[in-house]
Amino acid sequence: MGSLRLVSYNIHGGVGRDRRFNERRILEVLRETEADAIALQEVENTKHGLDVLKWLGSELGFHHVAGATLVRTDAHYGNGLLARCPIQETSLLDLSWRGREPRGAISAQIDCDGQRLHIVATHLGLRPAERREQVTRLINLFRQNPSERAVLLGDLNEWFLWGRPLRRLHRFFERTPCPPTFPSRMPCLSLDRVWTHPRSMLKSLTVHKSAAARVASDHLPLIATLDF
Repeated sequence: MGSLRLVSYNIHGGVGRDRRFNERRILEVLRETEADAIALQEVENTKHGLDVLKWLGSELGFHHVAGATLVRTDAHYGNGLLARCPIQETSLLDLSWRGREPRGAISAQIDCDGQRLHIVATHLGLRPAERREQVTRLINLFRQNPSERAVLLGDLNEWFLWGRPLRRLHRFFERTPCPPTFPSRMPCLSLDRVWTHPRSMLKSLTVHKSAAARVASDHLPLIATLDF
């Protein structure tokens, strides 16, 4: 395998800019991206009787891992990981911060034609102090195996380009581009991010701006192409 295409996409519970839930629009956008692996945020695992993550995986022919952060009697909500390649050695990291909405990350190894990649898909909190602690825990996770090829991607909710969480991530992974992905109609904020280790593995980072993507969610998908 020469290259790998990864996507980070906050699907806003499947609710588009028209305030309507439509899982088929999300599927259309994901197909447009031609991704090999996808990190999803704000996934309602049960919506109108549909397990959205499982359904997306089935329609795409992808393996899937759910990382619910809010567990209810009628629905689960949180992160999701989809991958064309087999997903191995998965774990869920609790990033919840006192008194705030529960947050988490999915840590998984994917096996692409015998080559392994560590993917961590996350969605961080809204308060600066919350994000600082969450970034510290994420970096510690990557420090456990410093020689492996790895990717961190997701919605970091970091509005401040000069904020300490981003500075720490840039120091650890090296700086990467940050094209704006939010709001989808006229993006001006770089809330969705991708970092790779080693940095040289990242060939390109682009935003998917199709007509469908501008309506399907309040975020646009961020696409990373890796030299694998």
